Amino acid sequence: MSERTESLLQAAADVAEFAAGVAMQWYGAGVTVETKGDGSPVTIADREAERQARAWIERRFPHDGLVGEEFETVRGDAKRRWIFDPIDGTKAFVRGVPLWGTLVACCEGDTVLAGAACYPAVKETVAAARGEGCWWNGSRAQVSSVSALAEATALVTDSRFPARPHRRDAWFDLVANVAVSRTWGDCYGYLLVATGRAEIMVDDIMNPWDSAALQPIITEAGGRFSDWRGRATAFGGDVIATNAALANATHRYLLESSAGATGDS
Repeated sequence: MSERTESLLQAAADVAEFAAGVAMQWYGAGVTVETKGDGSPVTIADREAERQARAWIERRFPHDGLVGEEFETVRGDAKRRWIFDPIDGTKAFVRGVPLWGTLVACCEGDTVLAGAACYPAVKETVAAARGEGCWWNGSRAQVSSVSALAEATALVTDSRFPARPHRRDAWFDLVANVAVSRTWGDCYGYLLVATGRAEIMVDDIMNPWDSAALQPIITEAGGRFSDWRGRATAFGGDVIATNAALANATHRYLLESSAGATGDS
């Protein structure tokens, strides 16, 4: 990437691109799909990409912790840790749909220092770090300036979203007021928001490896990233990501109080 010195930002981008390249070796190859205990799919591509990403970090940052979707945590008490999702969008990956990505985040506590997402099948990488901006294929990324819901594009991963009935009602109330709604989901939706091609992306359930890398990408591109309670966190278990201009309007539909979400945290 241009105009930046070697940094955690560069490391996050490099390891995301490296691991995505590993996963690409199996893309379109008809890999065997296994089902994990939580019902989600996994393949040899997921496991090998994460294994090699962990080894990449071990060689360069041997004292840092390692957290990922497919393997046990290493050095969980380390001050700084790297969080991996080797293939975000495995269901798309195994069907030959290119809207999947590799996510990498570097964190201290609950602060995400840097995050990167590589989408090798569509040849796009976006990466960001606190105070260093968001970069998309070597150029600055910026959320859109769309300020009217009637002109906005709103995205979600699955048409069956959300699972919680009161959230479903809120989502469809929002969708009734936007120009376009699509299920260009998983991490690809956040790429579109960060690069100004969509305005709203929402997820009902997010693990740390799903969301950590995306927070700095959205915020450093000028957007807003919160959970459904309005907290600016990458670890809230759910996500509302918007451009800056539509954050308040979106939150009026979607934000929920603790009292109103009993049993849904």
